[in-house]
Amino acid sequence: MSKHKILIVDDEPNIVMSLEYAFKKRDFEVFIARDGLEALELAKEKLPHIILMDIMMPHMDGYETLQKIKANEALENSKVIFLSAKSKSVDIEKGLELGANQYITKPFSIKKVVDEIENMI
Repeated sequence: MSKHKILIVDDEPNIVMSLEYAFKKRDFEVFIARDGLEALELAKEKLPHIILMDIMMPHMDGYETLQKIKANEALENSKVIFLSAKSKSVDIEKGLELGANQYITKPFSIKKVVDEIENMI
């Protein structure tokens, strides 16, 4: 079976590095993007199973990126999970209404995130 592909989208290097390490350890193929524009390019090229994405990012925020991902037929099977410091229920509802499969607030446990994703696939 081919490896599960995960795209991690965040502009905080520490978060990206720890998530990347955790998923590579579980044998995922990991791609990294620092902002929404980069995320879209990579998603179209790599067709990840999971997109783990921050909301507050340069160039294009997570909400807009999610809408563009959802509008792309090639990515209709990609699951999108927000990882965000925006923890107000209105932010969470907006993310889920736009089509996110899950919304995890920061700070989060890396292990919990990895477990959640393994449960999804």
